[in-house]
Amino acid sequence: MTALTDPPTSTQTAPPDTRPSSAEPNGRGWFRAFLLRVHFYAGILAGPFLLIAALTGGFYAITPQLEQAVYAKELHVPAAARALPLSVQVQAAVKAAGGATPVTVRPAPGPEDTTRVLFTDPSLGESEYRTLFVDPGTGTIRGDLTTYGGSGALPMRTWISNLHRSLNLGEPGRIYSELAASWLGVVALGGLVLWIDRIRTRKRPKKARPASGRARTLWLHGTTGTILLAGFVFLSASGLTWSTHAGANITTLRSDLGWLTPAVSTSLNGQPAGQAGDHSGHGPAPAPTGAAADLTLYDTVERLARADIITAPMIDIKPPATAGTAWTVTEAGREWPATASAVAIDPAAGKITSRADFDDFSFAAKLTRWAVAAHMGLLFGLPNQLLLLALAAGLAAMVIWGYVMWWKRRPTRGRTWAVGRPAPRGAFIRGPWAGVLAAITVMVILGLFLPLLGWSLLGFILLDAAIAAAKRRRREPAPLR
Repeated sequence: MTALTDPPTSTQTAPPDTRPSSAEPNGRGWFRAFLLRVHFYAGILAGPFLLIAALTGGFYAITPQLEQAVYAKELHVPAAARALPLSVQVQAAVKAAGGATPVTVRPAPGPEDTTRVLFTDPSLGESEYRTLFVDPGTGTIRGDLTTYGGSGALPMRTWISNLHRSLNLGEPGRIYSELAASWLGVVALGGLVLWIDRIRTRKRPKKARPASGRARTLWLHGTTGTILLAGFVFLSASGLTWSTHAGANITTLRSDLGWLTPAVSTSLNGQPAGQAGDHSGHGPAPAPTGAAADLTLYDTVERLARADIITAPMIDIKPPATAGTAWTVTEAGREWPATASAVAIDPAAGKITSRADFDDFSFAAKLTRWAVAAHMGLLFGLPNQLLLLALAAGLAAMVIWGYVMWWKRRPTRGRTWAVGRPAPRGAFIRGPWAGVLAAITVMVILGLFLPLLGWSLLGFILLDAAIAAAKRRRREPAPLR
């Protein structure tokens, strides 16, 4: 960031400026000056959102281990010699729930795990379910907790997840995370361009690692950002799929390109299968309407699914939401190389009515599922979590280093409102018309696809113009009387 100095007066002499100009009217300098200015404003104003997202995201990365420790009683049981039929386990949960009809059953994936039986509850929020945990060997209810979404997040992980997504402020709070995700990729890529340009244009060899001061902070900022660039871009792109405004545009784009995840058809009259999303926030099906009153059908449905393409230990069994529709069984695991195959079943006829084999998914649909699981720290287990922690720590450090550099080279001390000037104003509009037009086109497209990025970028421009106007007024001499 370039320090802002006042024009010399009769009692004040300005030192000569030996720095190279960063805003040649018709050279490449115009774009560098513009990029530097956007990078500066995004770092100063979007930095707090990025810092919060980094800290809460790092916290979320360790929730699998925390969940296993905090909810060990609900999640785990001594291994039994033989498990009870699934229908008996479900019956125990239904009795404990006062006769309510389950919306989803997740049989115990291992001999020391519990079976989850999910029920709707009008007192709970969207995608939240009352979940009873059943000992497969004895039918004993081990716990009664609220779980969230298709991933079955327990209360602690749900709270941390909502902290990361919306600061636990509900829908309005999601603006913060969408702003952070929107700017993260732009700031990271723009920073790479600036860093490469800085290295390429150095006139004399320098030490690879400056000893101290702002130069060292800049070296740490640039080097760390370059090393972690791919991770930052990945977090930005995958995080935006959860967002409100940009996420809707991404879903529309995926639909237009045929990249949505195939889903089975639950119709029993031969209708074609549809498509579904991929996020853990998508909860179980709506409450059944009496079609699943015969609990012995759970045994039939599980047997038919296991005899077909369903092989994963963790599965979700959903009874029909309405009369005349099929049961569905979906592989629920997200670790590598878990799949997401699904089948629709008519237990009365004893047959599979529709199937969606993960091996037949398009590469884009598979990639989306893998990306979501990796963003959640579930794809590769502990290595995935450690990588997310490293990215979170790196992003937090990048934001802090950015503020340190701004403070060390802040405007003239004593100015209460100045925020600094990283490059001369007006460099962008003095560039070659073709380049300026191309840059404006890219900004408009990005702004339309990522609305919060577009509106905040417009806010940066208006803020910069307001600061420039205020400075001009301060420098204008007082009228003579």
